[in-house]
Amino acid sequence: MQKPPSPAPAHRKPAKDPHILKGLQEIAAGYDVILSDIWGVVHDGRHHFTAAADALMRFRAQGGKVVLITNAPRPRGPIIAQLDEFRVPHEAYDNIVTSGDATIALIAKHGSQAIHHIGPDRDLALFEEATEITGLSPALTGIEAADYVVCTGLFDDDHETPDDYDATLHAMLKRNLPMICANPDIVVHRGDTLLYCSGALAQRYAAMGGQVQLAGKPYAPIYEMALNLAGKPGARVLAIGDAMATDMLGAHQQGIDGLFVSHGIHREALHGAGEIMLDAAVLDIFLMEQGDIQPRYAINMLRW
Repeated sequence: MQKPPSPAPAHRKPAKDPHILKGLQEIAAGYDVILSDIWGVVHDGRHHFTAAADALMRFRAQGGKVVLITNAPRPRGPIIAQLDEFRVPHEAYDNIVTSGDATIALIAKHGSQAIHHIGPDRDLALFEEATEITGLSPALTGIEAADYVVCTGLFDDDHETPDDYDATLHAMLKRNLPMICANPDIVVHRGDTLLYCSGALAQRYAAMGGQVQLAGKPYAPIYEMALNLAGKPGARVLAIGDAMATDMLGAHQQGIDGLFVSHGIHREALHGAGEIMLDAAVLDIFLMEQGDIQPRYAINMLRW
């Protein structure tokens, strides 16, 4: 399994505490491009955050570029449709890059080899897009006839957990099938409900000894795609996200300033029951557990 560089030992005090922002306007003039996560920053899987969309629109209005960068395991077309469903204004972003887009590039390297797909039917658009882009049409088949596996998520993330996949993962391991993980996220929130993502299955398969390739954040290809879409060589870039292991680690590894949104995937650790404001002392303790993954800024929820 691809692994990011090991973080520094836990409980070490970060070299510099992040500046806690009241709003994006405090630092917006210092950046030309924003690479913003979607789920947890722009919406919660049910509704969009009006203040976050407004902040991104205001950044664009002053000449900045916004590329939404997400570990969604589908190509950008269905993600735009989802954002429309959540009523995210088109004026809030210039373009989108997904881990699904990065996955298509990995699928292309396998040519016409047969695929076993783990994930819901809504993710089948990934394979249709791969065929359209590459001209290849690999068969989707069972484990016994597959050459490799593409995991986009759990079949039923409302009711299943990674425990339900042990038999499948053991069958894959028996045949030494490599897995492409189309979404490195471990969990996301849908409203107040915590759901497992394909990253949880990839983590489990790798722990069993399986071979895993990860598309999306925190790995370099998705950032390269996003910056190419921004079309501003040499730009001053800010990455916004709510997940330390993907958004902030990816920014750290790419040498990009990070703005950490605390009331997202880590909200239980940082905010407790019903607490919205971000406490500097609580954030300090949390970041001591993160080693070298140190965002430059923090904010409870994205706003202007």
